[in-house]
Amino acid sequence: MSFSLMLAVLFSLMLFTLQSGGGAGAPSEKGTLVVVNQAEHKVLLVEPDLRRTFATIPVGVNGHEATVSPDARFIYVPIYGNSGVGKPGTDGATIDVIDIGERKVSNSIQVGPVRPHRAEFGPDGLIYVTAEVSNTVKIVDPAKQRVIGEIPTGAPQSHMIVISPDGQRGYTANVGPGNISVLDIPARRLITVIPVAKTIQRISMSPDGTRLFTHDQNAPRLAVIDIQDHKNTDAFYAVSRWIDLPCVAYASAPTPDGKWLLVACMANHQLLAIDMATLKIAKTFDLPESPSEILVTPDGAVAFVSCVSAGKIAMLDLRAWQLQEPIVLTAGVDGLAWVPVNTGNKAR
Repeated sequence: MSFSLMLAVLFSLMLFTLQSGGGAGAPSEKGTLVVVNQAEHKVLLVEPDLRRTFATIPVGVNGHEATVSPDARFIYVPIYGNSGVGKPGTDGATIDVIDIGERKVSNSIQVGPVRPHRAEFGPDGLIYVTAEVSNTVKIVDPAKQRVIGEIPTGAPQSHMIVISPDGQRGYTANVGPGNISVLDIPARRLITVIPVAKTIQRISMSPDGTRLFTHDQNAPRLAVIDIQDHKNTDAFYAVSRWIDLPCVAYASAPTPDGKWLLVACMANHQLLAIDMATLKIAKTFDLPESPSEILVTPDGAVAFVSCVSAGKIAMLDLRAWQLQEPIVLTAGVDGLAWVPVNTGNKAR
């Protein structure tokens, strides 16, 4: 082989490796990873296969979480304030709206000084945003770009929210009180509050909407709440069982097929994979420092985990169950969201 031909072959191999994200075993649905850096007051648009940030958008102080509109045209970033949950500090009052095609904040929706934290789109096309100071979930009409209603949660520090697939129920994790609020979405009313533990963090739901999961912050265990019997009634809700863990869990997320629940332990820097059929831990992975939020791509190929202190996004190949090289960013990375590329948006 001539020297020039050898160089050509080496170049081709390097290009293939770069385009495939660093080697074999890194499948993902093609799309854009949205990363909120609350320390730097920025939203990053990242091409995960290339581990490349291609847009940086300043937002207010501080955005923690993000959600993407169903048409993949806008990112909604609640501006929480400069403190932690239940701690003294400013009370954020807006939701910054990022135009993905223009790569800039196009509007800020006023919600009042309520520390808005997590926003979720319901099947009805409305946005439901936790409002910690007012003990409510604010309802935002994205077409009108304003608040059109609210639902009481009956508890302070309503931090995260999940919505059932049919849009009938919402559930908030209330950190300090250690309980979960059950909301009737169409009627805009509080159904009940479920006692869980002294303090909890975050909440997730099985894809079929039959189970809730939340995380005791004072003991290494995860609460499971079976809700299939309560979809259309006001029957009593309660913790159905506990899953013992090797570490205190901070966040969780199911895979789209409902077979696995991924659980992040912040202090121990670990990711656990729980078999949903047996509710037992089947796999354990060591992560960079302070894993905070988990996002699984819609095709179930890759799980991304933001690691706050390390400033990295861990990548787990869910088909091979292998960790890939992380995306290296800066400390403060937190909320994650996903923008698919097959919807006509101009993210890239």
